[in-house]
Amino acid sequence: MKVDLINWKILKLLQKNARRSNTEIASYVGISSPAVAERIRKLEDAGIILGYRTKVEPLELGYQLRALVTVRAFMGRLKPFLQKIKTFDEVINCYRITGNENIVLEVILINQKHLEQFIDQLITYGETKTQIILSNVIDDRDIQQHISP
Repeated sequence: MKVDLINWKILKLLQKNARRSNTEIASYVGISSPAVAERIRKLEDAGIILGYRTKVEPLELGYQLRALVTVRAFMGRLKPFLQKIKTFDEVINCYRITGNENIVLEVILINQKHLEQFIDQLITYGETKTQIILSNVIDDRDIQQHISP
């Protein structure tokens, strides 16, 4: 599918606020509301728009810690780990990476005790390293800032 300038504008607007109405988007991009709806449908059908989500603030839900945990899986433990990690509610992102470690996790935790309990569950699969996240320097960047027509 060709992503023209109007599609890029639609994508950027939806990334900033996916609840915008087609009428509002139409006024920004200069086409009719039905044309916006059709373009969005085509972007969804092409797999460019993968879905819509609700962002929440973990701190407001009682999660006081955010951390990055890298895991260097023990021999033969990577595949079981990759299945098990999907069951942890604390994990908000999980990436397979190159280098000495196999996995990097972004996790949210209630407190230090919760972090300790979480790491205790991981160490049967491999060696871990943990870094506490202090703040997010670049927040809510959308792909439009990195890839453009």
